[in-house]
Amino acid sequence: MEQNKQDLANKVVLVVEDEPLLLMMAAEIVEDAGFEPIPAHNADEAILILESRDDISIVFTDVRMPGSMDGIRLAAAVRDRWPPIKLVVVSGHVTGASELPSGTHFYRKPYVAEKIASSLRELAH
Repeated sequence: MEQNKQDLANKVVLVVEDEPLLLMMAAEIVEDAGFEPIPAHNADEAILILESRDDISIVFTDVRMPGSMDGIRLAAAVRDRWPPIKLVVVSGHVTGASELPSGTHFYRKPYVAEKIASSLRELAH
């Protein structure tokens, strides 16, 4: 089990959320699950981070955000440009969930932190 926890510690999760308090809470969930969170305030910032790093294994994003793209378009861009990166998408609105790339884990807000943590652990393997 210790080896398993060590493997997770090497996983980096890009957390994309425009609301500062929700971003902080989401990053805490990621960290509590044993991962290193990297915060981004919108999809444009997330793309810049993805272009500058090669250690991100999961993107955890909200759907509704300001900027040039929402979370659904961000998920599509990640799948297109960085196919190995796994996706966790959350939204308070149901619309658009069917447009997400296959294999995306989708949760409605308010989500249960343990379900997100479990999903991250599952995707990390």
